[in-house]
Amino acid sequence: MNIAIWLQRAAILHPEAPALFRGTQQIANYAQFWARSQALSDLFIDSYGIKPGDRIALFHKNTPDYLTVLYAAWICGAVPVPINGKLHPRETAYIVDNSQALIVLTSQSDCANLQDLCANSKVVALDQTVEEALKRLDDTGQYQQEPNRGIVHRGYDDMAWLFYTSGTTGNPKGVMMSHGNLHAMAFSYFVDVDNHRQEDSMIYAAPISHGAGIYNFIAVMRAGRHIVPESGGFDCAEIFALAKEHRNLCFFAAPTMIKRLIAHAKDCGENGDGFKTIVYGGGPMYLSDIVEAVDCLGDVFAQIYGQGECPMAITVLQREDIQERKRPGWEDRLASVGFAQSCVEVKVADSKGNSLPAGEIGEIMVRGSPVMLGYWRNQEATDKTIVDDWLITGDIGCMDEQGYLTLKDRSKDVIISGGTNIYPREVEEVLLCHEGVAEVAVIGRNNPEWGEDVVAFVVLSENAKADIEELDRHCLDNIARFKRPKLYHFLDSLPKNNYGKVLKTELRKIDKAHEENASG
Repeated sequence: MNIAIWLQRAAILHPEAPALFRGTQQIANYAQFWARSQALSDLFIDSYGIKPGDRIALFHKNTPDYLTVLYAAWICGAVPVPINGKLHPRETAYIVDNSQALIVLTSQSDCANLQDLCANSKVVALDQTVEEALKRLDDTGQYQQEPNRGIVHRGYDDMAWLFYTSGTTGNPKGVMMSHGNLHAMAFSYFVDVDNHRQEDSMIYAAPISHGAGIYNFIAVMRAGRHIVPESGGFDCAEIFALAKEHRNLCFFAAPTMIKRLIAHAKDCGENGDGFKTIVYGGGPMYLSDIVEAVDCLGDVFAQIYGQGECPMAITVLQREDIQERKRPGWEDRLASVGFAQSCVEVKVADSKGNSLPAGEIGEIMVRGSPVMLGYWRNQEATDKTIVDDWLITGDIGCMDEQGYLTLKDRSKDVIISGGTNIYPREVEEVLLCHEGVAEVAVIGRNNPEWGEDVVAFVVLSENAKADIEELDRHCLDNIARFKRPKLYHFLDSLPKNNYGKVLKTELRKIDKAHEENASG
């Protein structure tokens, strides 16, 4: 079943229900949302020759018509490739080229630069393309296309979403999510996380290109509201104001975003008025932080643990567990990421994939209907990551006797800043492209507001004189601003073991010593 059917059904059953909002301004009801998506889908076919299975890339900040583009792609059987709007154009160009996207929808200001970098794709302005599609609607906002193409059939294992997630092995990998994967994720939300209702409002304060956008299905199936803030992103004052205006506000947030919400609430005397559900994930939530959050905003929190390869659907810590303060062991449960969601099996395993007893630390593995089809055009990586139907997450943890999973470490050394993954290898590769850099290693340092900062250890080439400002400019020319190191350490050599592998544990000791000296 094509997931676009959910929007069609919502439009038939609840045509007048408010659908798309920019802040407090309604852009479309469900009948209009469906009509806009149909018209844009036909434009994709008529103007760009889009066929089932073709990729359509989106490189844009959050906007209400981001959702229109997604559903337009699904109606004609195409595959959206949502790209983080904060990425550098060169990083975006790699994803566009690797995905073999026929067209790229972006902002008007990015069109020319991106077209120069994406020679094999047609780069078009999102706003202008939607405007062109809307010319096909009548005065009431309806679309009576001829011939009536309808929704293209897609099967359970047909790809529906191509999500690019970086890894420590180099360039980003495309995660192939099927219509069936997204069915399972969405159904598990209703069973395990929250009973979303028509009167609820889903706000997109985090990027639609990632987890926040995947949760659009929840609101569509219930014909609920979709709200993109005027700012297009995360602004605490704006979110509290929208909660009071729309009521029953629901959204996905990284732990760092929640910390900012709580700080703002305390400074401005805000409470949880207007909030219904805040699902957090994408990084570590410390015990003291979630206790403070509940005390401040009330019983509105749920936690999920997932990753692109099993989107939003590995474990859940339900609001009852988060609110609980009397049952024995509540602190341990609150520090966990919960228990397996209904659509998956989760185990902690040894190096051979054998399940470990409760309390023992090992590799976290998951299997079930939300697990990805594999990596796009990368069978080798797929074979290493999915073994006997089990997804090897790359995360380390332990499980208690009741099935509550606690994360202990990240085996892939990923740095999480502001809820966004930053992979050391990609930063290292960029710095190594500088002629003055002989060796480099990157780690993360704890940051109480953002989660982690990027720290680079650099060994300069002989007679080279590159300084921090020069390396910073080099990074800004090649990768997204949020990925560049916040601190540099210049060393004569990197600590290594007998096999030549850089000892990042030693680098962390060096960084900690520098931090203590600076503060003392």
